[in-house]
Amino acid sequence: MPESPAKHCHLPGSRVAVLLALPLPVPYDYRVAENMTLEDGDFVRVPLGRREVSGVVWAAGSDAVAESKIREVLEKLAITPLNGNFRRFLDWVAHYTVSPPGAVLKMAMSVPAALQQPRPVIAYELNPVMPDIKITAARQRVLDILKDGQPPRAGAELAREAAVGTSVVSGLVKAGALFSVEIQPNFAVARPDGEHPGPDLSPTQAESGTILAGDVSKGGFAVSLLDGVPGSGKTEVYFQAIAEALKQGRQALVLLPEISLSAQWLNRFKRRFGTAPAQWHSDLTPATRRDTWRAVSEGRARVIVGARSALFLPFRNLALIVVDEEHEGAFKQEEGVIYNARDMAVVRASLADIPIVLASATPSLESVVNAKAGRYRLLHLPERHGGAELPDVSLIDMRAEAPSGGRWLSPVLVGQLKETFAAGEQAMLFLNRRGYAPLTLCRTCGHRFACPNCSTWLVSHRRGAGKMQCHHCGYVTPMPETCPSCQKDTLAACGPGVERLAEEVADLFPTIRTDIAASDSISGPKAAAELVARIEAHEVDLIIGTQIIAKGYHFPLLTLVGVVDADLGLSGGDLRAAERTYQLLYQVAGRAGRAEHPGRVALQTYMPDHPVMQALLSGERERFIETETKAREQFDMPPFSRLAAVIVSGPFESEVDKVAAQLGRRAPDYKDVMILGPATAALARIRGRHRRRFLVRAAKQVDIQGLLNDWLAQVPGSGKVRIQVDIDPYSFL
Repeated sequence: MPESPAKHCHLPGSRVAVLLALPLPVPYDYRVAENMTLEDGDFVRVPLGRREVSGVVWAAGSDAVAESKIREVLEKLAITPLNGNFRRFLDWVAHYTVSPPGAVLKMAMSVPAALQQPRPVIAYELNPVMPDIKITAARQRVLDILKDGQPPRAGAELAREAAVGTSVVSGLVKAGALFSVEIQPNFAVARPDGEHPGPDLSPTQAESGTILAGDVSKGGFAVSLLDGVPGSGKTEVYFQAIAEALKQGRQALVLLPEISLSAQWLNRFKRRFGTAPAQWHSDLTPATRRDTWRAVSEGRARVIVGARSALFLPFRNLALIVVDEEHEGAFKQEEGVIYNARDMAVVRASLADIPIVLASATPSLESVVNAKAGRYRLLHLPERHGGAELPDVSLIDMRAEAPSGGRWLSPVLVGQLKETFAAGEQAMLFLNRRGYAPLTLCRTCGHRFACPNCSTWLVSHRRGAGKMQCHHCGYVTPMPETCPSCQKDTLAACGPGVERLAEEVADLFPTIRTDIAASDSISGPKAAAELVARIEAHEVDLIIGTQIIAKGYHFPLLTLVGVVDADLGLSGGDLRAAERTYQLLYQVAGRAGRAEHPGRVALQTYMPDHPVMQALLSGERERFIETETKAREQFDMPPFSRLAAVIVSGPFESEVDKVAAQLGRRAPDYKDVMILGPATAALARIRGRHRRRFLVRAAKQVDIQGLLNDWLAQVPGSGKVRIQVDIDPYSFL
C-alpha cells in the first residue's frame, strides 16, 4: 500500500488552515483550542460568522491574519480523517475543473449526518454471575450466543440470531441473566468473500483476469482497458481483480453509469462473492447513505458499487477502481463542479498508486488512443462466452420500406417481429425518446407547447393521468383537451416516443405482453429488478426501451432487436455524434442472441450509407475507429487537442449579454489557442436562466486552466449572473 503524504501535528495554540465544505477558493485559518491536538485530514467544527460549519484540517495556518481575528476550532469530530492521497485528489480536481476547492470537498462531505457520532443503542451481555433461573431451550440459545466473551448484542439482533421472540430476551433481563449496556451502533456491512468459488473462465478470460489480479497483488498505478464484445464476460474478468483486493483485506470501487438499473450486475456479484456489495446512488435513504459513508471511511465496506459520485467517497484502504461501460456519457457531471468521473477515476488511481480497469464493448476514442500510445494496457476479449454468436445486423432503408401513414415500424421489421413471437422468443424495440411524443402542436393555428422555463418543447406523456413535461427542468402541466390559443380540438402529436410505439404495437400484436423500459417507468433499483425478473421468466414478449435498457443486460430468449430510429443521434453538430451513435447502437445490438438462440438486429435508417451504419452492418469496428480518429486528428479536435466551454447564465438576458460581451472583449490572444463566442447556447434558456457560451480550443501543451483562471479573473460575475467552466465538454447545448 502506498504511503500517504506525511501528516503534520498541530498543537494547542497553533494555527490550522481549515477547508470548509462551501464554494470557497481557499481554506480559512483557525486556532487549535486548548486540550486539543489536530492532524491534517481531521474533521472539525468551526465558527463561521454566526453559525457553525464542518470542515477538514488541510495544512498549517499562516501568519497573514491578525491574531485578534483568529477564532478557535470548536470540536474535533470522531471520524476517520481524510488521508493525504484523497486530499491531494480533491485539490487536483479543483484545479483541473477550475472550481473552488471547498465545492469539491463538499462532494466528499455529501452526507453531513455521517460526521456526527451515531446515538448509542441499548445492548445486552451476560451476567458473569448467573442467577438461579429456569433455563428453557429458547433461553439457552440466547445465552449460548453471548457466552465466551462474545460482544454485546442489541435486543432485536440477539432475538433474530437465537430465533426467539424479543420477549425471551426481555425475560432474561428481568431475571438478571443479562445486563443492559450502551454501545455504538455498527451498520451491518456484508463481507464479500474473495475466496468464494467463481465460474469457469475461458482461456482468454482467465489470462486477462490473472493479469488484473496480479496488478492488485503487486500494487502500483496501472490502467487496463478491458475491451470485449457484448457477452464476452468482461464482468467476470474484472471480478478476479476484486477477489484479489478482498483477499488482501482492502477495498474496491466499481463505477457503473446506471447504478439504479443494475439488477443483473448485482445478482452476478452476489453469485460470485456470496453476498451483495454496498451501494452508493441517489435512491438510497438518508440513513443508508449516512451508514454507508461511515462504513467506507472506516474500511468496513469492502466493495462499493456506485454512480459517479461514489468516486468522492473517503475510502480508507482503496486497492482497485473499476469503471464499467467507461465510454458512457452518464459519467459526466454537468451541474455544480463539472467533471468526467472516468477521467477523474484515473487520476485518483494514479495519486493512490493503485490499478484501475476501464471496461467497455465500445471504448471511448480517448481510451483507444491512450491504449495505442501505450499509456493504457489493452486486454481484448474478441468472442462471446460459452460459444454464443454475435447477432446478424441488417439495415432497413426507410426510403424504400416506409411504413403506412401514422406508423413508425417498417413492414420488414413488423414481419421479423411476427416470426420472433411465433417462435416463442422475445424481442426488443429501441427508441431513445421517452413519453408519447416529443412535440404537440395545433393543426389549426400552429401553436406549439413549449416549456415556460427552457428553450424546449414539452414532451407529452399519456400513460396514467396524462401530462406534458419538460425533461430539462421538470416542469409539468396536465394534458390539455383543446388548444389554449384557438380553443380548437385539433391537437396533434408529432414524432414517436416509447409510449406511442407501444400503442402501435398493441394494434399490430394485441395478444403479446409488452413492457416499457424508460426512466419514467423504472423509478429505481427495485422497479428495475422486478422488470428484469419478469423478462427472465418470459412474462414479457416485447421490451420497448430507451438507452437505459441498452447496456449490460443478458436475456437468453431475446433474439431480435429492432432500432426504430437509428439516425436519431447523428444530428446536432456534436463532435462525438458519430462515436456516440455507434456506441449506443452497438450496445443495443449486443442484447440479442446472448445464449444458445442466434440473434439478429434490424436498424431502421434513412441514411444507410452513413459510415456509422456501414460499420455496424459490416462489423468492422476497428475501421470505424480508425476513420473517426483520423477525422478528429485532421480537424485538431479531442483527443488531439483540449476543449473547454465557458457558460454565462442568469435570469435577465441583458445582464447575461453584458457579462458575455465583457468576457469577449478580454479574451486572451495566445498562440495555439482559439476562442469562439460569445454565442447563444443551443438551449438558450434552461430553468429560467438565459445562456451564452464560449468554446476554447487549445493545443495539448497549453495550460488551459491557467489561461481560464487569468481570463475569468478579469470579469467576475455580476449580480445573479453565473460563469461556469466545463473542461472537456461532452454536451454542446
